[in-house]
Amino acid sequence: MTTTGDQTIRRWSDVLMPRTFTLWTMVLAVASVISQAGIIVTGGAVRLTASGLGCSEWPRCTPDSYVTTPEMGINGAIEFGNRLLTFILAAIAVLTILALWRLRKTHGKLFGMSLFLMLVIPAQAVIGGITVWTDLNPWVVMLHFLVSALMVSIATLLAYRIGAERRARLTNTPALKIQDGATTSMTRSSSIVLYIAGWFTLVMGTIVTGSGPHGGDPTAPRHDFDQLLVTRLHAAPVYLMVALTVVLLVVMYQNQTSARQRRAVWTLTAVLIFQGLVGFYQHLNDLPIGAVWLHMFGIGLVTWAMTVVMDVFNSKYETRPTQHELAPDDGQEALTPA
Repeated sequence: MTTTGDQTIRRWSDVLMPRTFTLWTMVLAVASVISQAGIIVTGGAVRLTASGLGCSEWPRCTPDSYVTTPEMGINGAIEFGNRLLTFILAAIAVLTILALWRLRKTHGKLFGMSLFLMLVIPAQAVIGGITVWTDLNPWVVMLHFLVSALMVSIATLLAYRIGAERRARLTNTPALKIQDGATTSMTRSSSIVLYIAGWFTLVMGTIVTGSGPHGGDPTAPRHDFDQLLVTRLHAAPVYLMVALTVVLLVVMYQNQTSARQRRAVWTLTAVLIFQGLVGFYQHLNDLPIGAVWLHMFGIGLVTWAMTVVMDVFNSKYETRPTQHELAPDDGQEALTPA
């Protein structure tokens, strides 16, 4: 006989740790992408409002307090608020691990991705602490940002695979592929080179930022690079990304590409246009704070879009049944009222 309490516990257990890919699993995957991209945006807000040393210590905010104090003003509140977002990232990561726990035997790579996202969070916190200890050294800030961009990319791959698993069950398609349309050596190589060029763009973008006026604090050290030169070096891989996107747009209509492949390329096209316009505007107008912040918002979009494009033309991932779907536990005690 099952008690009402047992029923409640089991129902919550099945929600938090489902035996298949549920809507809850999909929501967490999307939340991972949004939150990882969001931390880039909030980190940008910290830098652009000169709040990088709003909390002068780490892990404490002040020598005597773990939280911000009224005397620290708005800068302390902004920096401390950004630190608190780490706990939101951790909560989402833990819930994602739980949601994939019962699926780990058949979907070990997905579980491994969720575990990686969780393990990098404390590492990022330590890098953030080193950033404070070094008074916002631009090389450390650069590492802090690039790790966040990597987490956006990993979260995107995880979300895309969970999305495929979810669609496979909704459409009753046992073996659904992420690369669900025609590919050629041209589309495969172009999407890979485009992804690599995207990372060169991100790296050079951080160097441009480290050479510019928005260092997170008036006393923060800056790179001793020529601003115009590093900006041009930042733009060079962007031009390559645009050229390769045009190649994909042309070639994909000459082959039997899928709707998802075409949508991925068109989405990247729109994101690159948006990011390019914002980039030119901020460069030609002496880096206004609003435009720079919008450009940082676009970074998350670019990382997500270029990852999806690479995935839909190169991924070998194919959906498969979970352990429960292969061998349902028919002997499980029925949930009957007491």
